[in-house]
Amino acid sequence: MSNSLLTINMITNEAVRLFTQTNAFLRSVNRQYDDQFARTGAKIGNTLRIRLPNDYVVNTGPAITPQGTNEQNTTLTVATQANVPVSFGTAERTMSLDDYSERILAPAVNRLAAYVANDLMNVAASSCNIVSKTNATASPDAGTWLQAGAILDQNLSPRMDRKIIMDPVTQARTVTSLAGLFNPQRKIADQYETGMLTTDTLGFDWLSDQTTQVHTVGTFSAGTVSGGGQTGNTLTTSAITGTLNKGDIITIQGVNAINRLTGQDYGQLAQFVVTANVLNGATSIPIYPAITPAPAAFNTVTASPAGGATISLVIPASTKYRQNLAYYPEAFTLATADLEMPTQGVVEAARASFDGVSMRMITAYDIMSDNLITRLDLLYGYAAIRPEWACIVADTL
Repeated sequence: MSNSLLTINMITNEAVRLFTQTNAFLRSVNRQYDDQFARTGAKIGNTLRIRLPNDYVVNTGPAITPQGTNEQNTTLTVATQANVPVSFGTAERTMSLDDYSERILAPAVNRLAAYVANDLMNVAASSCNIVSKTNATASPDAGTWLQAGAILDQNLSPRMDRKIIMDPVTQARTVTSLAGLFNPQRKIADQYETGMLTTDTLGFDWLSDQTTQVHTVGTFSAGTVSGGGQTGNTLTTSAITGTLNKGDIITIQGVNAINRLTGQDYGQLAQFVVTANVLNGATSIPIYPAITPAPAAFNTVTASPAGGATISLVIPASTKYRQNLAYYPEAFTLATADLEMPTQGVVEAARASFDGVSMRMITAYDIMSDNLITRLDLLYGYAAIRPEWACIVADTL
């Protein structure tokens, strides 16, 4: 019985299925596919505007002051085109789809997925919250992970479907640290047999991925606020001593975190992430979230910082740590769009979408080498839509 020749449609459908299943982090974040581009094909540089929830202030008493609706949005640019050249001949195309997928397609898609996941992880690792055990000089234990969950609660993250993505080393350490706790026997057995944490443990589904990052804190040693009453995403300061790296987490003396719905003071300093590298001697620091004192729409803190307020690092200067992540999937978004399907100079072409991901495969003849060249392409963009719905859990190297 002769084998059937695999078609490019079959291969493309299998490729996009593999992509959505290959990487744990990609599999767990929000994914969007914009089918509007399917009509004419996406052009590199398309920008999507994503609306964020509106917010208002509660009045008391019979008199009212009508308030306008100030819609907040963030942008996501679908501008990165990544591809993998996949070379194969007729012999490979006569294999079964399972064999072809395992031997030829899976390694290529695995590389592509890791590349995209690394981009997304770089954004995710800039969360504005962090917890650690003894300033990231020890590995997290059950209390540390539970503290991360509490921070998500305080930032009003939904409780269902929360995830943890861990460095493989952190996973090994965490399984060891939880082994003696009072856990259901089945969960203990699963941990022993697989060396992995399972779903629904300490309020999270647990995943492991080698695309997690290692962060190095800047050399910052001193800095104060210059001018009281500041608001917004830029903090004006005295000339700071040392550097701040993108992703460093800072606090400001006298600026506490609040319940963003009620305005309740949590009694702890608000954390801010530095959103760009800051040089020694700089007089401003870009931060997220914006300083918005309560009561106000989109309030984030109890009060603006006072002039001369001390700025501090949460994790000590020059510390290196593994950036594990506790998050709700909609904290981050990966968006893909259809690439155009060329009509000339192409032997065969196919495009497929599955589970929020669009992918294109094209085979063309190269007259210079007398070969058929196949490429697998993905047009994507990514953004941290609600970074406050994520918390870094630091682990020592």
